[in-house]
Amino acid sequence: MATLSIEPLTKPAFAPFGEVIETEGVIPLSINQGFARRFNDLANIDVAAEGGQTNISWFVASLRPAPIAIRLMERHPLGSQLFMPLGRVSWLVVVCTDPRHAASYRAFAATGHQGVNYARNCWHHPLLVLEDSSPFLVVDRKGDGNNLEEYWLDETMQLDLMPEHHEA
Repeated sequence: MATLSIEPLTKPAFAPFGEVIETEGVIPLSINQGFARRFNDLANIDVAAEGGQTNISWFVASLRPAPIAIRLMERHPLGSQLFMPLGRVSWLVVVCTDPRHAASYRAFAATGHQGVNYARNCWHHPLLVLEDSSPFLVVDRKGDGNNLEEYWLDETMQLDLMPEHHEA
């Protein structure tokens, strides 16, 4: 069984797969008489293919048993898919360029202040959390057409969960 190491989630490292959603380095606008800050243009929501519309969802993810097995990858050919944690807890992101080639897989540790916007057609693992009942805001596509392709791995991979990846 192959073991996949986890690296920190950064904008440059994740760029081939989509966008990291975070406010670091973004200049906010002062709004609501100075009682709020607004961070604009954090992601390119790409859902219009074949008449698709934007869908806003709330996911509550369950903790998977350790070691975390990577058995299934999925992609969305008609739209991007954004995940933003709402509970400020760290979580994991697994992506690849080709699910048939183990060398193309990457795993990232995301902080509770980071989200991701998977680009259209980006192979990724379903949501992986490090705490049970972790809430996420999800922005993706709704509408006609088949926007889900799944690939079941012939050989299971597992994540190398180190203690530092459980810290927020």
